[in-house]
Amino acid sequence: MSSTAYGISEPISTGGPTELDVVRNRELEKFLSDAGLYESHEEAIRREEVLGRLDQIVKMWVKNVCRAKGFNDDLVHEANAKIFTFGSYRLGVHGPGADIDTLCVGPRHAMREDFFGELHRMLEEMPEIQELHPVPDAHVPVMKFKFNGVSIDLLYANVSLWVIPEDLDVSQESMLQNVDDQTVRSLNGCRVTDQVLHLVPNIQSFRTTLRCMRLWAKRRGVYSNVTGFLGGINWALLVARICQLYPNASPSMLVSRFFRVYSLWRWPNPVLLCPITEGSLGLAYWDPRRNYKDRQHLMPIITPAYPCMNSSYNVSTSTLRVMMEEFHRGNEICEAIEANKASWESLFEPFPFFEAYRNYLRIDIAAESDDDMRQWKGWVESRIRQLTLKIERDTVGVLQCHPHPGEFSDKSKPFHHSYFMGLRRKQGANPQQGEQFDIRATVEEFRRDVYAYLFWKASMWINVCHVRRKDLPDFVFPGGVRPTQPAKSDSRSVTRSLGSSKTSSPDAATFSRKRKHDEVNTGFSSKESLAMSCSDASSPGETRELKRVEADVGDTLSSATLVDNQVEVSIKSPLPVPASGAAVTETITVVQSAELTGGQQSGSHGVENLGDELELTNGVKHFDGANELQTEPPTPEQIVGAATSEEKDRIGGSSPNVLQTDSLEELEPIELAPSSSIAAAAFVVPQKPLIRYCIDYYQIE
Repeated sequence: MSSTAYGISEPISTGGPTELDVVRNRELEKFLSDAGLYESHEEAIRREEVLGRLDQIVKMWVKNVCRAKGFNDDLVHEANAKIFTFGSYRLGVHGPGADIDTLCVGPRHAMREDFFGELHRMLEEMPEIQELHPVPDAHVPVMKFKFNGVSIDLLYANVSLWVIPEDLDVSQESMLQNVDDQTVRSLNGCRVTDQVLHLVPNIQSFRTTLRCMRLWAKRRGVYSNVTGFLGGINWALLVARICQLYPNASPSMLVSRFFRVYSLWRWPNPVLLCPITEGSLGLAYWDPRRNYKDRQHLMPIITPAYPCMNSSYNVSTSTLRVMMEEFHRGNEICEAIEANKASWESLFEPFPFFEAYRNYLRIDIAAESDDDMRQWKGWVESRIRQLTLKIERDTVGVLQCHPHPGEFSDKSKPFHHSYFMGLRRKQGANPQQGEQFDIRATVEEFRRDVYAYLFWKASMWINVCHVRRKDLPDFVFPGGVRPTQPAKSDSRSVTRSLGSSKTSSPDAATFSRKRKHDEVNTGFSSKESLAMSCSDASSPGETRELKRVEADVGDTLSSATLVDNQVEVSIKSPLPVPASGAAVTETITVVQSAELTGGQQSGSHGVENLGDELELTNGVKHFDGANELQTEPPTPEQIVGAATSEEKDRIGGSSPNVLQTDSLEELEPIELAPSSSIAAAAFVVPQKPLIRYCIDYYQIE
């Protein structure tokens, strides 16, 4: 058993797996293998060959640069560049067809302009290079291409050395001397990856757990840094911290502890693998006590290499809400797995995005050629996160967005992609009659930002419109086939099966009595309530039954509220094709109004319609109160042990959840409801908010 302390604190538990944990771990590894997460031996060899060939190309490139700049023959002969890998490939968790994150380190006289100039020209002339796409103006400049079918993301760092040795160690702090910010960010990818592998107690357990969490995040739709969720390095850092807290746990145990810890995490307190150091070079690092912008970060996950930075600055209020709901769902299912009431398959069920909301924003983009589409698509994807932030800003967070991380294409329309964003009113916000949110200027501002693309062409266009769930295009569904609405009897049986394990509990009895009371007050029968609660039962992110979250730190209440959250959106928007002179007019108006509910509904709004219009939203408490990093040490009352009684026995007592370094708190206890006061929340049918858009198209010839 490992006795070494990893990270900034002692582990929560040093206990190893039990016999049951070994069985569950074997089942998990079989599931991952069946899911096709491991590449073949032939593909692994092809990747190594591509990397070797790429290393030869950059060495040839740097010698060409030296000759072009008039250096003598000796310096040309000694000129060198070297390829490093980072990301999923370096961590050992890449799958079949995954891209390889690479870094080219060159000498001081081989500038970034040479990289995007001469090297780009060389690659362009090679037949084995396809889909070459330089992005020199990105936050981290990158060259994307395929090399013999292997996707490559190539960064560049020119360090302050005249000659690059073959045994160069980029983890040394001296590599950051006298370089620009873009080089620092480019080097940090390799430096962070190496540090992560150095800071975890068991690399193999870390890799298996990370493979598992990456698959889970992709299937649940929360794996995308560009749209405001988390990317590969973010998930790696989260998993690494759990490995530090449970150094001897098996991967199946680590997955369960992952959801247990992060479902209780009190953001924006940061996730840290090691103490934050100031370093000797005076580079800016993440410190909310000094930097105002750092205080605005909602979900800080800090990189362990100097200079320490927040790797998750893209997260917004809406995307954090989605991820917290997913963490709670994962925790509930893992508890069921440990109780032998669920299987790993249920944890990895894909998120039914197009069943989770009743209203969506649809963003259509098009271009004239494949190359134009690739550039236009990359630019638009980088701006969609800004649309989420702008809507949150202009509606004061009341209108929440859930961007889908991928794009969809209609095969009948070449060079055309569609993106979708789920819409809903913020949970707990009371609708007021006549309250109005006008986001015309928001969308127009977004469109202006998109059309400000430096390489924009007249054939590139974007259109934003509203679409209701029933009007979604068929091409967004698997196989292009729209799923049929499940029968109510089937939905009821699903609901009963999910809740069967709790029906005998006191909370369940209280919940049943409370529901009957609300049925009387609202005029809904028991059958109607059941139909409504099952209407979106297949979308756990949006509809979740009442559940006591029984974690190691105690019990907390997740209350369910039945909210009639009708969102109707209408956009007055022509197809904005500047080349054809289309009128660029757009009206998006969000209106909230009160409507009659319950027994006052007309006959045309029977049980069927009510079941489609009402949704059961998750009432899990959000930690909005933590607006900035706490810098004072916690009081004893603030510290809550995260270990179960069994784990406490293993380590000789409870370990605090509050983990500190230089006054930076990593994990705080949440306010736990006393067990005697835990009771099921009532189903409440508030006044129905409406979000309406008026749709009108103008096309000027």
